[in-house]
Amino acid sequence: MAVIGSDGLLRTANERMLTLFALPGTADTAGPGALTGASAADLCELRDEPWMWGSFIDVLQGRRPLLQVSRRLTTATGSPLWAEVTITPLPAGGALLSVADVGEDRELRATLRHLQMHDAVTRLPNRALFFERLSAALEGARDGAREGAREGAREGAPGTRDGARDPGGSGRIGLLYLDLDGFKAINDTLGHRTGDRLLAAVGQRLTQCAGGHLVARLGGDEFAVLIADSTGTDQVSELASAVLSALQEPFDLAGQRQSVSASIGVVERVARGTTATALMQAADTTLYWAKADGKARWTLFDPERNAHRMTRQALSSGLRPAVERGEFQLAYQPLVGLGDGAVRGVEALVRWRHPRLGLLAPNRFIGLAEENGAIVPLGRWVLRTACRQAHAWQQSRPDEPVFVSVNVAVRQVWDSDLVADVASILKETGLPPGLLQLELTESAVMGSAGRPLQALQELHEMGVGIAIDDFGTGYSNLAYLSRLPVTTLKLDGSFVRGFRDAEHPNPADETIVEALVHLAHQLGLSVTAEGVESEDQAQRLRAIGCDTAQGWFYSRAVPADHITALLLRSPGS
Repeated sequence: MAVIGSDGLLRTANERMLTLFALPGTADTAGPGALTGASAADLCELRDEPWMWGSFIDVLQGRRPLLQVSRRLTTATGSPLWAEVTITPLPAGGALLSVADVGEDRELRATLRHLQMHDAVTRLPNRALFFERLSAALEGARDGAREGAREGAREGAPGTRDGARDPGGSGRIGLLYLDLDGFKAINDTLGHRTGDRLLAAVGQRLTQCAGGHLVARLGGDEFAVLIADSTGTDQVSELASAVLSALQEPFDLAGQRQSVSASIGVVERVARGTTATALMQAADTTLYWAKADGKARWTLFDPERNAHRMTRQALSSGLRPAVERGEFQLAYQPLVGLGDGAVRGVEALVRWRHPRLGLLAPNRFIGLAEENGAIVPLGRWVLRTACRQAHAWQQSRPDEPVFVSVNVAVRQVWDSDLVADVASILKETGLPPGLLQLELTESAVMGSAGRPLQALQELHEMGVGIAIDDFGTGYSNLAYLSRLPVTTLKLDGSFVRGFRDAEHPNPADETIVEALVHLAHQLGLSVTAEGVESEDQAQRLRAIGCDTAQGWFYSRAVPADHITALLLRSPGS
């Protein structure tokens, strides 16, 4: 401690202050006055920053009650000293200077921060430190780009790709986000200790490959490499290839050689307009692509592919509300008897009148509905709407009613009581069970057991027809046909396409179709051919003995009123 006069010079100091700042030998000869006349601002380096110097003067003149700062000081022997400098005014004038050694405290805090910000297994920076450095790198790249733009404007220099010329930085940033393929299997079979050794070895190899770029373990078997001021996609792509090759080399773990591969998402872009969250979302998406594309590879972020993914996500999340808002509509495609050309039935096909994307075909959203479970309420709506319309046609044609065929996803069988739904809707709409046919894909029906098989049997006993859709493209396990309560086979259009060229027909397709039709008839099943597009195809299917057909040759899927008009023109009407 020391007393400072109003002029900022030391008047007297205690022994510890003398030990720190008095030249060797002077404290012994001059005693407490060895530092008398020394500048407190110079000793404590308070002139380095204007605000600090101003605050010091205010304390001396009584305009400020306290100045407390942490400073890295230099002692009389030249040793560094981290100290907390406190200056408080005295009643009689001047001030009291206190210099507290906080070096050990800072070291402890630094040690604790290091432990907090680094992974215990790999010794690499952890997620918290990675995001701290990522945010700093983004801010630094943006500042560099702005400064480069100003410098370029002053010099009249041409801009870079993002309109900035920065001699000190590119204004861009790159990121590799990688995940080890099959790491869980190693953990499960060889134990967590071996798994930890592998993670540590992966961390070391990544650090060697990174060439000074930040490598972090984000958690589990996920790692990231940050490329600040990247020079473009070529740089990050080359680094990704090097990392992939390095990780494919076997690891020697306590005498055991283990091989591992990785999937890597690669993102490189202009830093301006990018946030840490957006960059990580892009990297996570790209990592998912790498795994979906077959693993053991790196994939570069593609804005168009990401836009498609975002559209899928928006469609998926909007399905259930769309059902509630009544945004769906049905179109019907006739099923025509090949013997007399009469309309025997119709297949109900759902469309989505999306408020932003327009009319969407089923292939745009049915798969999403099956994934997220929205197929249950949507399927229930389709079934009710189709049965109500079929009942209206029955009322107008009581002597020659047409059946309606409705597609059913296997998830509707598992996630809802399909039998109860069908029974309730048939009762509600007044449609006889014999005028309803449910279509399930071959992959859903073949191998059915337990609840699905029980549901099919109950529906069959109720009088509802069961059709296998797209038959011939899935498992084609013919043994199941004798055990399943199926009434109709719908041959996939790929077989009919082989009939397209009358001069050069595909004999294999015709032979297969003829065999399937014969087999179905022997089992008491009717056969519908899908995808009929020409008179020639229809004639050859008729010659083979196929029962009914559908396709653009007869009609596209059309609104219900078009079917009503078609029924009036149908033979026998």
